[in-house]
Amino acid sequence: QVQLVESGGGSVQPGGSLRLSCAASGVYGWYTMGWFRQTPGEEREGVAAVDGSGKTTLADSVKGRFTVGKDNDKTTLTLQMNTLRPEDTALYYCAAAPTSYMSAPYRLAPSSYEYWGQGTQVTVSS
Repeated sequence: QVQLVESGGGSVQPGGSLRLSCAASGVYGWYTMGWFRQTPGEEREGVAAVDGSGKTTLADSVKGRFTVGKDNDKTTLTLQMNTLRPEDTALYYCAAAPTSYMSAPYRLAPSSYEYWGQGTQVTVSS
């Protein structure tokens, strides 16, 4: 049984930083994993992803500010978020897909993922 548990969310002022973690159980290190976010009334959007081969993808809106990666165990996904902006405020979800390779156009598509966590809230406000 796959379980994804996000942590690290919170409230921060603009320009601040947060580090999100997703502890995954029941997955293998070769799974593709990603971060998504959603605000009320909006569709869930892809933020960052790492496929099983280590290839990463970042949404244009976060390039240069966010970094995605997996810990050495390959089953903990992290998202380092720097220079946060109010528009980054959202519920952030971790997701996993049982595929070792996922081509770039699909890595940030919610429909590509089978397993989801419950989310962790990130609020950026002064």
